[in-house]
Amino acid sequence: MQHSTHSDDHPHIHGQQCGHLAIEHEGHVDYLHEGHLHFQHGDHYDEHTIAVSGANPAGCAPLACTCDHPASGHQQVPHGNHYDYLCDGKLHHCHGDHCDNHGALTVH
Repeated sequence: MQHSTHSDDHPHIHGQQCGHLAIEHEGHVDYLHEGHLHFQHGDHYDEHTIAVSGANPAGCAPLACTCDHPASGHQQVPHGNHYDYLCDGKLHHCHGDHCDNHGALTVH
């Protein structure tokens, strides 16, 4: 896992009561905050990305989706070298005239 830090100051500490979605990721919990996955590491937050894998592929896999993701309030999640939208616990990737299924996440 690449170690990159979040450069902005945080107005609060991420945790169960902070209001951000908690996402299980590689054996720990990250908090989704404005399109970033944050993991507290000492006195700073690391920036994490959902890796492309068998569980979260990045290929074209059309699914039935009628959402207008940005207008629907779905949050963006960093996945591989792109962003997907989190919709009902699944990663949707807008691709031309359809959405691709980029797998499920465990969200708390």
